Amino acid sequence: MKRLNLTALLMVGVALGCSDSAAPVVSPVDPGAGPGNGQPSAHGPAPVVLGSAGSFVILAKSATSNVPTSAITGDIGLSPAAASFITGFALVHTAGTAVGTSAQVTGNVYAADYAVPTPANLTTAIGNMQTAYTDAAGRSLPDHVALGAGNIGGLTLPPGLYKWSNTVTIPANVTLSGSANDTWIFQIAGGLTMASAKRVVLSGGALPQNVVWQVAGIVSLGTTAHIEGIVLGQTQITLGTGASVNGRLFAQTQVTLAGNAIVQP
Repeated sequence: MKRLNLTALLMVGVALGCSDSAAPVVSPVDPGAGPGNGQPSAHGPAPVVLGSAGSFVILAKSATSNVPTSAITGDIGLSPAAASFITGFALVHTAGTAVGTSAQVTGNVYAADYAVPTPANLTTAIGNMQTAYTDAAGRSLPDHVALGAGNIGGLTLPPGLYKWSNTVTIPANVTLSGSANDTWIFQIAGGLTMASAKRVVLSGGALPQNVVWQVAGIVSLGTTAHIEGIVLGQTQITLGTGASVNGRLFAQTQVTLAGNAIVQP
């Protein structure tokens, strides 16, 4: 009898211990509601319209700094700050002209103090950037709320609208799985932090131009990390040495680079 009672107590203890342990985070299975990009069989939220901001791969308001050597494919824009706040690119600009260049940029560089029509064009682009941020942040009826309590490392995410009220971390590779017509919006009320050497991976034909990261806090990509998609940051976007982006970096304050490869999709 004593032996039976002891066994029963041990079994209860094991059960209680298991109930206290956190359940593993499971990747969502079904794609979210919505029309995707409007094509047949598409899934996910309606696309975020970038307007003239879509002409840029990097767009910021207060500064864009760089520790050489970076490789940027696409145009860089800065407004209302002047060209003196674009640093580390060894800009080439002739006074009185509307555009600058850099050996690190396959494209053009534009600043608010360059000649017309650049100032007006940048004002419009910055306004479109902020409108896109507001649009992405205001999407309602998310398909997933607080997934992984903000830790999405190791997950495979189908198209949909994802929402967090805190910081999101990516400590392990995360996969976005869907077709070329599917869309993703990640609404993040805190910051977004990617660990060094980790990656956002697209599979199944998913495209970076259909992925939007709307981030209210600081975006920080670790050394040699890689992200896919359009980053709409309300504050600062900072890339560690060797980090790369297949998408766009739009910051309502500044973008900080350090030997990065950024390609406009």
